[in-house]
Amino acid sequence: MLQKILLLPLLMLILSGYTWHKAVTAEPITQKGATINWISIEEAAEKIKKQPRKVVVDVYTDWCGWCKKMDKSTFTDPAVVAYINKNYYAVKLDAEGKKPITLNGHTYTFKEQYRAHELAVALLQGQMSYPTTVYLDEKFNMLTPVPGYLDANTFHQILTYFGDNHHKSKTWEEYTKK
Repeated sequence: MLQKILLLPLLMLILSGYTWHKAVTAEPITQKGATINWISIEEAAEKIKKQPRKVVVDVYTDWCGWCKKMDKSTFTDPAVVAYINKNYYAVKLDAEGKKPITLNGHTYTFKEQYRAHELAVALLQGQMSYPTTVYLDEKFNMLTPVPGYLDANTFHQILTYFGDNHHKSKTWEEYTKK
């Protein structure tokens, strides 16, 4: 009987240690495996009428290595994914895509002389550099294009600068000094 009484606290101690170890070593709860809800620019234009949000456009090409790196690292970062899905409509635009795109009654097409889609040329203001991330406000007005590869931390900082409307009261330099 005495052995059973002594065994019970020992068993409880072992179990509580196992539970504590699992709690301490468990991965933090994140949106691992979550993905950005990419939509077409036409879908974003329609959605913005009903539920205004800013738009982030990833302008890419199939041959662009840095574009692929952003897809694999930046656009899979849990903080980036969560912030974009909550605050933006996310659009991927193939700068060399052949499909016509109609926005606000104007149809944009692929132009052989530019070897690029007209919409990409317009969004990038003729500065054809890939990848480029373009930020649009809730009325589909251009905020700014940001050319080049961006790691997850830098990209998240830019997302919040526009997403939280800091751009309305601070310059980028003031914002990044925080």
